[in-house]
Amino acid sequence: MGEDKGIPVITIDGPSGSGKGTLAQQLAQHLGWHYLDSGAIYRVLALAASKHGITKNDPKRLKTLAHDLDVRFVSELGETSARVYRVYLEDLDVSNAIRSEDCGNAASKIAALPEVREALLRRQRAFRKAPGLVTDGRDMGTVVFPEATLKIFLTASPQERARRRYKQLKEKGIDANLNRLEQEIAGRDVRDCERNAAPLKPADDAIILDSTKLAINDVFQQVLLWLPSKLRN
Repeated sequence: MGEDKGIPVITIDGPSGSGKGTLAQQLAQHLGWHYLDSGAIYRVLALAASKHGITKNDPKRLKTLAHDLDVRFVSELGETSARVYRVYLEDLDVSNAIRSEDCGNAASKIAALPEVREALLRRQRAFRKAPGLVTDGRDMGTVVFPEATLKIFLTASPQERARRRYKQLKEKGIDANLNRLEQEIAGRDVRDCERNAAPLKPADDAIILDSTKLAINDVFQQVLLWLPSKLRN
């Protein structure tokens, strides 16, 4: 079955730590739409590659692995009755494993490979189902869903993004170094922006929103103000 381009899509693109995942999940829950964390697919692929002993220097095997990747995204009710999104690789819950900094860095490196991006493109577009889809990533509005109903490019300063990630890791009981996080985020920004395949950049018709000095609820409320006019079109 082909992709139904009549189904509305909201894309949230931006660099690591900008808050795009949290915003996308809030919007999906508010609207009752489906949700796609595109970055998680690359993280799962990086984890699977490590499991099968495949390095970023072997794009052919990575492409095959991407085609055959056994990954599922499951929406479940959490302890607070809010919906949480669990990620399964070969029926193993890897929701926490894929959030490590090492996995994120590995995912950023293999995501730069054109063969990998091409292999995962159709899989990402298959998430477009009625009544609608909210998705976050780095090339959702520029490459994967260029005809999206609403495109947001969410950004924040590297220092603020590192601070948020540091706080997040500490709350989970994971040891972290703020200076190292800043360096890793800066390095990931360079890789994402300078790669030849689908570099990180705002779509021409995206609304750019700087969240450096905004709480996530302020960001959410701002996007809600833009929704009525966009969903009417």
